[in-house]
Amino acid sequence: MTLLVFGGNGQVGQELLRALAPLGRVVATTRSGKLADGSDCEIADFDAPQSLPVLLGRLQPSVVINAAAYTAVDKAEQEPEAAFRANAQAPAVIAQWCAAHGVPMVHYSTDYVFNGQGTAPYVEDEATAPLGVYGRSKRDGEIAVRDAGGRHLIFRTAWVYASHGGNFLRTMLRVGAERDELRVVADQVGTPTPAALIADVTAQVLQHPGQLSGTWHLTASGQTSWHGFAEAIFAEAVAAGVLAKAPVVQAIASAEYPTPAKRPAWSVLDNRKLQQDFGIILPTWQEGLHRVMAEIAPA
Repeated sequence: MTLLVFGGNGQVGQELLRALAPLGRVVATTRSGKLADGSDCEIADFDAPQSLPVLLGRLQPSVVINAAAYTAVDKAEQEPEAAFRANAQAPAVIAQWCAAHGVPMVHYSTDYVFNGQGTAPYVEDEATAPLGVYGRSKRDGEIAVRDAGGRHLIFRTAWVYASHGGNFLRTMLRVGAERDELRVVADQVGTPTPAALIADVTAQVLQHPGQLSGTWHLTASGQTSWHGFAEAIFAEAVAAGVLAKAPVVQAIASAEYPTPAKRPAWSVLDNRKLQQDFGIILPTWQEGLHRVMAEIAPA
């Protein structure tokens, strides 16, 4: 079968190209028509959603996996139209094509659809109340995928990182090599989730015999703060020989690090439904970090 991956250059997209390869012919798209390794791929412009049905009609995929998104959370506050085009209008167009052609669609969403005022892990059917443009655009994308009426698998995830790309782990390793002391927010709590885990679980779900449709929370297990994640990153980095020594990590409040977009303080997603429905055990965030650091460690 042909598996079409939108967003082949993103953190999750790059891992999907690896994880889905055993399932069939994987066709990747990027906005530029180039993959991270410089090879050519299909062009898909989420800034022009109405151009996407032509691409879908030509490729006739068996499954569509949408890993493309506008993810610049702060910039979205100044560019709401661009965020909604990529995160809501483009998924709507794709989902409508998929529904009309009987093609299942995988779509990724985010913890930012919630307001972050919870105290227990969010379950899938809790009311959404995004705090900013990014969260609203992703919520509208979810609604559009559901409303299209086709078979869909929406996976909400959070705090995504990988050994490649731009993310918190890569930033910490870079800054930690340059400084003896860092200040990291300690009052935002969530679950660091490797892009590789998201891709591997997606591949497992697509091989599941049940033709399930719905929304699931796909994160690693457990929870920590950004400060706790930073300390764990440095401990793992020193143990793996990635850094010579760990910097001191000072805990600060979000108020001391103001950003244009407000972040949810509580981002923990309850992932039990996914584990039960698909018979998948999701590892702890610490296990995930250990595996990602092993990819970075010198041979």
